[in-house]
Amino acid sequence: MDFDLTEGQRLLKDSVDGLLTDCYDFESRKKYMSEKGGWSKAVWGKLAEQGLLGLPFAEADGGFGGGGVETMIVMEALGKALVLEPYLATVVIGGGFLRHGGSDAQKAAHLPGIIDGSKTLAFAQLEKNSRYDLFDVAASAKKKGSGWVIDGEKFVVLNGENADKLIVTARTKGDRRDKTGIGVFLLPAGAKGIVKKSYPTQDGLHAADITLIGVEVGADAAIGNPEDSLALIERVVDEARIALCAEAVGLMDASLKTTVEYIKLRKQFGVPIGSFQALQHRASDMFIATEQARSMSMLATMANNFEDPQDRTTAIGAAKVQIGKSGKFVGEQSIQLHGGIGMTMEAKIGHYFKRLAMIENTFGDSVFHLRRVNDSSALCDLHCSGVA
Repeated sequence: MDFDLTEGQRLLKDSVDGLLTDCYDFESRKKYMSEKGGWSKAVWGKLAEQGLLGLPFAEADGGFGGGGVETMIVMEALGKALVLEPYLATVVIGGGFLRHGGSDAQKAAHLPGIIDGSKTLAFAQLEKNSRYDLFDVAASAKKKGSGWVIDGEKFVVLNGENADKLIVTARTKGDRRDKTGIGVFLLPAGAKGIVKKSYPTQDGLHAADITLIGVEVGADAAIGNPEDSLALIERVVDEARIALCAEAVGLMDASLKTTVEYIKLRKQFGVPIGSFQALQHRASDMFIATEQARSMSMLATMANNFEDPQDRTTAIGAAKVQIGKSGKFVGEQSIQLHGGIGMTMEAKIGHYFKRLAMIENTFGDSVFHLRRVNDSSALCDLHCSGVA
Protein backbone atom coordinates (compact mmCIF):
# COMPACT_ATOMS: atom_id res chain seq x y z
CA MET A 1 0.00 0.00 0.00
CA ASP A 2 1.29 3.47 -0.93
CA PHE A 3 1.71 5.73 2.10
CA ASP A 4 3.41 8.57 0.19
CA LEU A 5 1.64 11.92 0.14
CA THR A 6 0.42 13.32 -3.16
CA GLU A 7 1.85 16.60 -4.43
CA GLY A 8 -1.26 18.43 -3.20
CA GLN A 9 -0.99 16.85 0.24
CA ARG A 10 2.69 17.78 0.49
CA LEU A 11 1.82 21.36 -0.40
CA LEU A 12 -0.86 21.34 2.28
CA LYS A 13 1.64 20.06 4.84
CA ASP A 14 4.20 22.70 3.91
CA SER A 15 1.54 25.39 4.02
CA VAL A 16 0.13 24.60 7.45
CA ASP A 17 3.59 23.96 8.92
CA GLY A 18 4.80 27.28 7.57
CA LEU A 19 1.79 29.18 8.93
CA LEU A 20 2.15 27.73 12.43
CA THR A 21 5.92 28.25 12.47
CA ASP A 22 5.34 31.94 11.77
CA CYS A 23 2.58 32.62 14.28
CA TYR A 24 2.61 29.91 16.94
CA ASP A 25 5.80 29.87 18.95
CA PHE A 26 5.50 29.00 22.66
CA GLU A 27 5.56 32.61 23.85
CA SER A 28 2.77 33.56 21.44
CA ARG A 29 0.74 30.61 22.70
CA LYS A 30 0.91 32.00 26.23
CA LYS A 31 -0.57 35.27 24.96
CA TYR A 32 -3.34 33.47 23.09
CA MET A 33 -4.29 31.60 26.27
CA SER A 34 -5.09 34.91 27.96
CA GLU A 35 -7.62 35.95 25.29
CA LYS A 36 -11.35 35.45 25.81
CA GLY A 37 -12.15 31.78 25.47
CA GLY A 38 -8.46 30.86 25.60
CA TRP A 39 -7.57 31.11 21.90
CA SER A 40 -6.67 33.65 19.24
CA LYS A 41 -9.30 35.02 16.86
CA ALA A 42 -6.50 36.38 14.68
CA VAL A 43 -4.93 32.94 14.24
CA TRP A 44 -8.37 31.45 13.58
CA GLY A 45 -8.77 34.00 10.80
CA LYS A 46 -5.44 32.94 9.31
CA LEU A 47 -6.53 29.31 9.34
CA ALA A 48 -9.66 30.38 7.47
CA GLU A 49 -7.65 32.43 4.95
CA GLN A 50 -5.55 29.39 4.07
CA GLY A 51 -8.68 27.30 3.54
CA LEU A 52 -8.00 24.97 6.46
CA LEU A 53 -11.44 25.50 8.00
CA GLY A 54 -13.13 24.48 4.76
CA LEU A 55 -10.82 21.57 4.04
CA PRO A 56 -13.14 18.57 4.71
CA PHE A 57 -16.30 20.03 3.18
CA ALA A 58 -17.56 19.31 -0.32
CA GLU A 59 -16.84 21.83 -3.04
CA ALA A 60 -20.60 22.14 -3.59
CA ASP A 61 -20.86 23.42 -0.01
CA GLY A 62 -18.05 25.94 -0.42
CA GLY A 63 -15.27 23.69 0.88
CA PHE A 64 -12.24 22.07 -0.70
CA GLY A 65 -13.27 18.42 -0.78
CA GLY A 66 -10.44 17.14 1.39
CA GLY A 67 -10.48 13.66 2.89
CA GLY A 68 -9.17 11.87 5.93
CA VAL A 69 -5.51 12.19 4.94
CA GLU A 70 -5.80 15.96 4.65
CA THR A 71 -7.40 16.17 8.09
CA MET A 72 -4.63 13.94 9.47
CA ILE A 73 -1.98 16.30 8.06
CA VAL A 74 -3.62 19.35 9.62
CA MET A 75 -4.24 17.74 13.01
CA GLU A 76 -0.65 16.49 13.24
CA ALA A 77 0.59 20.02 12.55
CA LEU A 78 -1.80 21.46 15.16
CA GLY A 79 -0.44 18.97 17.68
CA LYS A 80 3.18 19.89 17.02
CA ALA A 81 2.40 23.56 17.58
CA LEU A 82 0.17 22.96 20.66
CA VAL A 83 -2.59 24.91 18.94
CA LEU A 84 -5.43 26.08 21.21
CA GLU A 85 -7.96 27.05 18.54
CA PRO A 86 -11.16 24.91 18.32
CA TYR A 87 -10.43 23.06 15.06
CA LEU A 88 -11.51 19.72 16.52
CA ALA A 89 -14.71 21.07 18.08
CA THR A 90 -15.76 23.21 15.12
CA VAL A 91 -14.45 21.68 11.90
CA VAL A 92 -14.05 17.99 12.73
CA ILE A 93 -16.99 17.43 15.10
CA GLY A 94 -19.42 20.26 14.40
CA GLY A 95 -18.72 20.17 10.69
CA GLY A 96 -18.86 16.38 10.77
CA PHE A 97 -22.45 16.39 12.03
CA LEU A 98 -23.45 18.77 9.26
CA ARG A 99 -21.58 16.81 6.58
CA HIS A 100 -23.02 13.43 7.54
CA GLY A 101 -26.46 14.34 8.87
CA GLY A 102 -27.30 17.92 7.99
CA SER A 103 -30.02 18.86 5.52
CA ASP A 104 -29.24 21.06 2.54
CA ALA A 105 -30.82 23.98 4.40
CA GLN A 106 -28.71 23.36 7.51
CA LYS A 107 -25.53 23.14 5.46
CA ALA A 108 -26.37 26.35 3.62
CA ALA A 109 -27.13 28.11 6.90
CA HIS A 110 -24.11 27.03 8.93
CA LEU A 111 -21.21 25.80 6.80
CA PRO A 112 -20.28 29.20 5.29
CA GLY A 113 -19.73 30.59 8.81
CA ILE A 114 -17.48 27.66 9.73
CA ILE A 115 -15.49 27.93 6.51
CA ASP A 116 -14.89 31.70 6.72
CA GLY A 117 -14.08 31.53 10.45
CA SER A 118 -16.96 33.71 11.64
CA LYS A 119 -18.68 30.91 13.60
CA THR A 120 -17.43 28.19 15.95
CA LEU A 121 -19.26 25.17 17.37
CA ALA A 122 -19.12 22.94 20.43
CA PHE A 123 -20.32 19.37 21.01
CA ALA A 124 -22.29 18.98 24.26
CA GLN A 125 -22.42 15.23 24.84
CA LEU A 126 -20.79 14.13 28.11
CA GLU A 127 -23.12 13.71 31.09
CA LYS A 128 -22.72 12.88 34.76
CA ASN A 129 -21.75 9.19 35.13
CA SER A 130 -22.05 8.50 31.38
CA ARG A 131 -18.30 7.86 31.05
CA TYR A 132 -17.48 7.02 27.41
CA ASP A 133 -20.83 5.48 26.39
CA LEU A 134 -22.28 7.67 23.66
CA PHE A 135 -25.74 6.14 24.11
CA ASP A 136 -25.90 7.08 27.81
CA VAL A 137 -28.07 10.19 27.45
CA ALA A 138 -30.38 11.56 30.14
CA ALA A 139 -30.92 15.05 28.67
CA SER A 140 -34.40 15.16 27.17
CA ALA A 141 -35.97 16.65 24.06
CA LYS A 142 -39.75 16.80 24.18
CA LYS A 143 -42.06 17.78 21.38
CA LYS A 144 -43.79 21.13 21.60
CA GLY A 145 -45.83 21.84 18.52
CA SER A 146 -43.51 21.32 15.55
CA GLY A 147 -40.43 22.10 17.67
CA TRP A 148 -38.65 20.78 20.75
CA VAL A 149 -38.02 21.68 24.38
CA ILE A 150 -34.61 20.54 25.65
CA ASP A 151 -33.61 20.02 29.29
CA GLY A 152 -30.49 18.53 30.82
CA GLU A 153 -26.87 18.98 31.86
CA LYS A 154 -23.70 18.54 29.82
CA PHE A 155 -20.14 18.61 31.11
CA VAL A 156 -16.62 19.39 29.80
CA VAL A 157 -17.89 20.92 26.57
CA LEU A 158 -14.78 21.98 24.65
CA ASN A 159 -15.11 25.52 23.29
CA GLY A 160 -18.42 25.73 25.14
CA GLU A 161 -17.54 29.20 26.40
CA ASN A 162 -17.04 30.82 23.01
CA ALA A 163 -19.10 28.70 20.61
CA ASP A 164 -21.80 30.37 18.54
CA LYS A 165 -23.71 27.11 18.20
CA LEU A 166 -24.04 24.05 20.43
CA ILE A 167 -24.59 20.56 19.08
CA VAL A 168 -26.47 18.73 21.83
CA THR A 169 -27.43 15.09 22.21
CA ALA A 170 -30.81 14.59 23.86
CA ARG A 171 -33.23 11.72 24.35
CA THR A 172 -36.55 11.91 22.56
CA LYS A 173 -37.85 8.61 23.90
CA GLY A 174 -36.87 5.55 25.94
CA ASP A 175 -34.69 5.05 28.99
CA ARG A 176 -31.32 6.61 29.71
CA ARG A 177 -29.15 3.79 28.29
CA ASP A 178 -31.35 2.76 25.35
CA LYS A 179 -29.55 2.84 22.03
CA THR A 180 -32.57 4.22 20.23
CA GLY A 181 -34.48 7.40 20.88
CA ILE A 182 -31.43 9.71 20.77
CA GLY A 183 -31.45 12.92 18.76
CA VAL A 184 -28.88 15.55 17.83
CA PHE A 185 -29.91 19.20 18.00
CA LEU A 186 -28.23 22.42 16.84
CA LEU A 187 -28.86 25.23 19.34
CA PRO A 188 -27.88 28.91 19.39
CA ALA A 189 -25.37 29.17 22.23
CA GLY A 190 -27.12 32.26 23.55
CA ALA A 191 -30.62 30.78 23.56
CA LYS A 192 -32.87 31.45 26.54
CA GLY A 193 -32.47 28.73 29.18
CA ILE A 194 -28.78 27.95 28.52
CA VAL A 195 -26.48 28.49 31.50
CA LYS A 196 -22.70 28.06 31.18
CA LYS A 197 -19.92 27.61 33.69
CA SER A 198 -16.57 28.03 31.94
CA TYR A 199 -13.09 27.00 33.08
CA PRO A 200 -9.61 26.16 31.71
CA THR A 201 -8.65 22.51 31.36
CA GLN A 202 -5.32 20.97 32.32
CA ASP A 203 -3.95 21.18 28.78
CA GLY A 204 -4.58 24.91 28.38
CA LEU A 205 -7.84 24.64 26.46
CA HIS A 206 -11.17 25.93 27.74
CA ALA A 207 -14.38 24.00 28.43
CA ALA A 208 -17.77 24.66 29.98
CA ASP A 209 -20.42 22.83 31.96
CA ILE A 210 -23.77 23.65 30.39
CA THR A 211 -27.24 23.47 31.87
CA LEU A 212 -30.25 23.50 29.54
CA ILE A 213 -33.53 24.58 31.15
CA GLY A 214 -36.58 24.54 28.90
CA VAL A 215 -34.61 25.53 25.79
CA GLU A 216 -37.09 25.86 22.92
CA VAL A 217 -35.98 25.23 19.35
CA GLY A 218 -37.74 24.70 16.05
CA ALA A 219 -38.10 21.51 14.04
CA ASP A 220 -35.15 22.60 11.91
CA ALA A 221 -32.81 22.25 14.93
CA ALA A 222 -32.74 18.45 14.63
CA ILE A 223 -29.79 17.06 12.66
CA GLY A 224 -30.78 13.76 11.07
CA ASN A 225 -33.45 11.54 12.60
CA PRO A 226 -34.25 12.84 16.11
CA GLU A 227 -35.38 9.39 17.21
CA ASP A 228 -32.45 7.35 15.91
CA SER A 229 -29.19 9.30 15.62
CA LEU A 230 -26.78 7.05 17.52
CA ALA A 231 -25.17 5.81 14.29
CA LEU A 232 -24.57 9.43 13.24
CA ILE A 233 -23.05 10.26 16.63
CA GLU A 234 -20.77 7.22 16.50
CA ARG A 235 -19.63 8.09 12.98
CA VAL A 236 -18.72 11.66 13.88
CA VAL A 237 -17.04 10.66 17.16
CA ASP A 238 -15.00 8.04 15.28
CA GLU A 239 -13.75 10.84 13.02
CA ALA A 240 -12.91 12.87 16.12
CA ARG A 241 -10.92 9.92 17.50
CA ILE A 242 -9.01 9.68 14.21
CA ALA A 243 -8.22 13.39 14.38
CA LEU A 244 -7.06 13.05 17.99
CA CYS A 245 -4.76 10.18 17.02
CA ALA A 246 -3.13 12.39 14.40
CA GLU A 247 -2.81 15.28 16.85
CA ALA A 248 -1.18 12.95 19.37
CA VAL A 249 1.38 11.86 16.77
CA GLY A 250 2.27 15.51 16.21
CA LEU A 251 2.66 16.00 19.96
CA MET A 252 4.89 12.93 20.29
CA ASP A 253 7.00 13.92 17.33
CA ALA A 254 7.54 17.41 18.79
CA SER A 255 8.24 15.96 22.25
CA LEU A 256 10.88 13.64 20.83
CA LYS A 257 12.62 16.38 18.85
CA THR A 258 12.52 18.82 21.78
CA THR A 259 13.96 16.19 24.12
CA VAL A 260 16.75 15.16 21.74
CA GLU A 261 17.72 18.81 21.29
CA TYR A 262 17.77 19.28 25.07
CA ILE A 263 19.98 16.29 25.85
CA LYS A 264 22.43 17.43 23.18
CA LEU A 265 22.81 20.77 24.98
CA ARG A 266 22.42 19.85 28.66
CA LYS A 267 25.81 19.07 30.18
CA GLN A 268 26.77 16.89 33.11
CA PHE A 269 30.33 16.04 34.16
CA GLY A 270 31.47 18.43 31.43
CA VAL A 271 29.82 16.58 28.52
CA PRO A 272 26.35 16.65 26.91
CA ILE A 273 24.07 14.09 28.57
CA GLY A 274 23.07 12.99 25.06
CA SER A 275 26.47 11.32 24.80
CA PHE A 276 25.45 8.80 27.50
CA GLN A 277 24.49 5.53 25.85
CA ALA A 278 21.65 4.85 28.27
CA LEU A 279 19.95 8.11 27.30
CA GLN A 280 20.52 7.42 23.61
CA HIS A 281 18.68 4.12 24.11
CA ARG A 282 15.80 5.95 25.76
CA ALA A 283 15.57 8.36 22.85
CA SER A 284 15.58 5.40 20.46
CA ASP A 285 12.71 3.80 22.38
CA MET A 286 10.81 7.09 22.19
CA PHE A 287 11.33 7.14 18.43
CA ILE A 288 10.01 3.59 18.08
CA ALA A 289 6.94 4.39 20.19
CA THR A 290 6.24 7.50 18.09
CA GLU A 291 6.53 5.56 14.83
CA GLN A 292 4.22 2.83 16.16
CA ALA A 293 1.70 5.53 16.96
CA ARG A 294 2.13 7.06 13.50
CA SER A 295 1.44 3.71 11.83
CA MET A 296 -1.74 3.21 13.85
CA SER A 297 -2.85 6.76 13.12
CA MET A 298 -2.54 5.96 9.42
CA LEU A 299 -4.59 2.79 9.93
CA ALA A 300 -7.27 4.80 11.73
CA THR A 301 -7.34 7.33 8.88
CA MET A 302 -7.83 4.54 6.33
CA ALA A 303 -10.44 2.88 8.54
CA ASN A 304 -12.70 5.90 8.19
CA ASN A 305 -13.54 4.61 4.70
CA PHE A 306 -14.37 1.08 5.80
CA GLU A 307 -17.91 0.14 4.75
CA ASP A 308 -18.61 -1.92 7.87
CA PRO A 309 -19.09 0.36 10.92
CA GLN A 310 -17.85 -2.41 13.23
CA ASP A 311 -14.61 -2.80 11.27
CA ARG A 312 -14.16 0.97 11.34
CA THR A 313 -14.79 1.29 15.06
CA THR A 314 -12.52 -1.64 15.95
CA ALA A 315 -9.58 -0.39 13.87
CA ILE A 316 -9.94 3.10 15.32
CA GLY A 317 -10.17 1.63 18.82
CA ALA A 318 -6.97 -0.34 18.24
CA ALA A 319 -5.27 2.87 17.11
CA LYS A 320 -6.49 4.70 20.22
CA VAL A 321 -5.02 1.94 22.41
CA GLN A 322 -1.58 2.24 20.79
CA ILE A 323 -1.75 6.05 20.81
CA GLY A 324 -2.47 5.99 24.53
CA LYS A 325 0.38 3.58 25.23
CA SER A 326 2.89 5.45 23.09
CA GLY A 327 1.79 8.86 24.35
CA LYS A 328 2.23 7.86 27.98
CA PHE A 329 5.70 6.45 27.32
CA VAL A 330 6.96 9.35 25.20
CA GLY A 331 5.51 11.92 27.58
CA GLU A 332 6.98 10.35 30.71
CA GLN A 333 10.40 9.86 29.14
CA SER A 334 10.42 13.44 27.85
CA ILE A 335 9.70 14.81 31.32
CA GLN A 336 12.30 12.59 32.97
CA LEU A 337 15.05 13.41 30.49
CA HIS A 338 14.40 17.11 31.02
CA GLY A 339 14.72 16.69 34.77
CA GLY A 340 13.07 19.15 37.16
CA ILE A 341 12.58 21.82 34.51
CA GLY A 342 10.20 19.52 32.67
CA MET A 343 7.67 19.91 35.49
CA THR A 344 7.49 23.71 35.27
CA MET A 345 4.89 25.77 33.43
CA GLU A 346 7.70 27.64 31.68
CA ALA A 347 8.95 24.50 29.91
CA LYS A 348 7.13 23.57 26.72
CA ILE A 349 7.73 19.85 27.18
CA GLY A 350 5.28 19.55 30.07
CA HIS A 351 2.50 21.06 27.99
CA TYR A 352 2.95 18.35 25.35
CA PHE A 353 2.49 15.71 28.03
CA LYS A 354 -0.60 17.42 29.45
CA ARG A 355 -2.26 17.50 26.04
CA LEU A 356 -1.35 13.84 25.43
CA ALA A 357 -2.93 12.93 28.77
CA MET A 358 -6.14 14.76 27.84
CA ILE A 359 -6.29 13.06 24.45
CA GLU A 360 -5.95 9.69 26.18
CA ASN A 361 -9.14 10.46 28.14
CA THR A 362 -11.17 11.99 25.31
CA PHE A 363 -13.83 9.78 23.69
CA GLY A 364 -12.51 6.67 25.43
CA ASP A 365 -9.23 5.83 27.15
CA SER A 366 -6.98 2.86 26.33
CA VAL A 367 -8.78 0.51 28.72
CA PHE A 368 -12.18 1.36 27.22
CA HIS A 369 -11.00 0.79 23.65
CA LEU A 370 -9.00 -2.33 24.49
CA ARG A 371 -12.15 -3.85 25.92
CA ARG A 372 -14.05 -2.96 22.75
CA VAL A 373 -11.37 -4.49 20.55
CA ASN A 374 -11.25 -7.65 22.64
CA ASP A 375 -15.03 -7.98 22.46
CA SER A 376 -15.04 -7.78 18.68
CA SER A 377 -14.08 -10.31 16.05
CA ALA A 378 -13.62 -7.54 13.52
CA LEU A 379 -9.93 -7.04 14.29
CA CYS A 380 -9.27 -10.67 13.42
CA ASP A 381 -11.06 -10.10 10.14
CA LEU A 382 -8.83 -7.09 9.46
CA HIS A 383 -5.65 -9.10 10.08
CA CYS A 384 -6.89 -12.02 8.01
CA SER A 385 -7.64 -9.73 5.09
CA GLY A 386 -4.15 -8.21 5.31
CA VAL A 387 -5.36 -4.68 6.05
CA ALA A 388 -3.71 -4.42 9.47
